[in-house]
Amino acid sequence: MDSLARIADAEFAGPAPDSVAIPAPAESLLRFITCGSVDDGKSTLIGRLLYDANAVFDDQLEALKRDSKKFGTTGDDLDFALLVDGLSAEREQGITIDVAYRYFSTPKRAFIIADTPGHEQYTRNMATGASSAELAVILVDARKGILPQTRRHSFITSMLGVKSVIIAINKMDLVGFDQAVFDRIVAAYKEILPALGFTDVSYIPLSAKNGDNITSRSPHTPWYSGETLLERLESATPATFEADGASFRMPVQWVNRPNLDFRGYCGTIAGGRVAKGDPVTALPNGGTSRIKAVYGPGGEVMSAGTGEAITVTLEDEVDLSRGDVLVVSGDPVAAHKSVKAEILWMVDRPLISGGRFVARIGTAQTPATVKSLDKAIDIHSYEPRDANALLMNEIGRVTVVFDRPPVTVPYQENRDLGAFILIDQLTNETVALGLVRAVGADAPRFETAAPLAEPTASERAKRAWFGADVAMHPERASGVLRFRALAAVLIALLALALGLGWFAAAVLGLADFALRPLLRQAVGGTEPGPGAASDPTTVRDGAGI
Repeated sequence: MDSLARIADAEFAGPAPDSVAIPAPAESLLRFITCGSVDDGKSTLIGRLLYDANAVFDDQLEALKRDSKKFGTTGDDLDFALLVDGLSAEREQGITIDVAYRYFSTPKRAFIIADTPGHEQYTRNMATGASSAELAVILVDARKGILPQTRRHSFITSMLGVKSVIIAINKMDLVGFDQAVFDRIVAAYKEILPALGFTDVSYIPLSAKNGDNITSRSPHTPWYSGETLLERLESATPATFEADGASFRMPVQWVNRPNLDFRGYCGTIAGGRVAKGDPVTALPNGGTSRIKAVYGPGGEVMSAGTGEAITVTLEDEVDLSRGDVLVVSGDPVAAHKSVKAEILWMVDRPLISGGRFVARIGTAQTPATVKSLDKAIDIHSYEPRDANALLMNEIGRVTVVFDRPPVTVPYQENRDLGAFILIDQLTNETVALGLVRAVGADAPRFETAAPLAEPTASERAKRAWFGADVAMHPERASGVLRFRALAAVLIALLALALGLGWFAAAVLGLADFALRPLLRQAVGGTEPGPGAASDPTTVRDGAGI
């Protein structure tokens, strides 16, 4: 006990002094991707960048030395690609297969790098890395120039909304640092630029293997007066989707109900900010309320913004579950039955019109149909062309119809609510990445500026007879009528079979048609009304509990 008391009373001296100065926290974070054709040197570039920026620890350097002797392809020199290519299959084949993320920082900025494969077979992994990037470093082999895969990766990068790119013309040492080669590749890339929509383009000659123009200016390119790669990464200010003043939108991921006194709605904010007291609307049902409290990872907070994972509680009970979206009241965003989209087809069987899939958009999941394949994009000219099918790694424009309309907006407006994936219903395989370009005009829209108006007596009677489901989806009324008419005819036929006369059978059938829905409610029907609170103990489709 005495020893424990001495330990408890001892003053904590803190960590041992470190001889290495700790850099100040970086002021900003940049997410970028490296892409391009296979063997353009993407992994080597990242490894060299990490090494020259002093972001490789001693034990990693020792491992790199051992691996370079065993797997290296650069003779006695360090093979910097091995810092990123960690899979055994990657080292055996000398290519990148999976997306590898690396993190490092300088006194000016922190970085998250996504090293993506260049092989056409793994284009889906490249698209995954680009989906969260703000800037792309597109590599070009100085010996080969612009290749089809360079064009494909450039188009996918543009398609995913990345506006800032660095064209890194690599392996300049293998062409004698010839300025004419550099100028010729720059001119070739500028020819395809108008079709890509990039707003910030830089061209840098470099040698990833030798470190020319990576973090320090190369003496071999006196004709180049621009920034080094690291300088450009530190100074770039890429345009992002998070414009100031964006409206609050949060796809609900989970309804958190640890006890009877707490019901919180969890999710990651897809846009804007939220604070206690803000008026909000639950979509697609249109229920309104106000934010009662906002909780972050450390407890209750005053407000939260884009990208933060939070839990909110509401002042009123509204119907809100996984897949629904919480928005600020007055936001015109709505659920849509159909969308126009661009998709990247990622499996070896073709896509044809009429294909049935499961679509996942935000946190919502619904069966969906590719109603029509409108155009395919020629990857060489970037021009749309007619097509009957879409093959693996081809990009096309399609019309998608959802069985349950999800809340969505064009991708240019919001990445989280404008991107979706298509999943094969039988194999559960992800077959396509889709980006919403336009939302359908036939989708039901819900007024979000004010609470729902109190229904009139005739509306209440109509709702009681048709049911709340038809009140929210008027297009289903004809189906309800046909079903009840068929049931009434069967009742009348059964009455005839039991020996009743024609008149009595007809009266019984008409009575069944008119009174069956009212009798069902009178004996305790379970159909919820619009805006009714959900029972957290009931697990519904997509409830996420």
